[in-house]
Amino acid sequence: MTDLFSPVVLQFGGSLLAILVLAWLTGKLGLGARPTLDSDEAVRLAAGQAEDGYEPVAIARDRHGIAALAQDARGGIMVLRPHGGHIAARILRAGATARILQDGDDIMLDVDCGERRFGTVVLAIEDANTWADAINRLSDADHA
Repeated sequence: MTDLFSPVVLQFGGSLLAILVLAWLTGKLGLGARPTLDSDEAVRLAAGQAEDGYEPVAIARDRHGIAALAQDARGGIMVLRPHGGHIAARILRAGATARILQDGDDIMLDVDCGERRFGTVVLAIEDANTWADAINRLSDADHA
């Protein structure tokens, strides 16, 4: 019975209890939660935080809330996606491309911002063809 209260067992039990309390507290505070882009307001907020003063006039959200496109009044297009506990965003420039992917009845938009470190973003959005055309025109506009 004295082994039950040995310093090693007490230290292990105390450490385990501390870990459980911290895990519970993290969950209660919402820390570590993956951000979503599940509303137009969430997209507007994230776009404005990513680029000061960016005000979308058109928004396309992935149906699962994991990515979005936002277009401003000047025709600039921003792609947004979660990255860890934050939203990563890039304004698309020349070199950005978009292509349509079809998976059965689902039409997806594959956006490559032309920046290897950002990667590609696949969105299940309505009007994918219109957005693909707008993104692909960005390179044409820079060469005009």
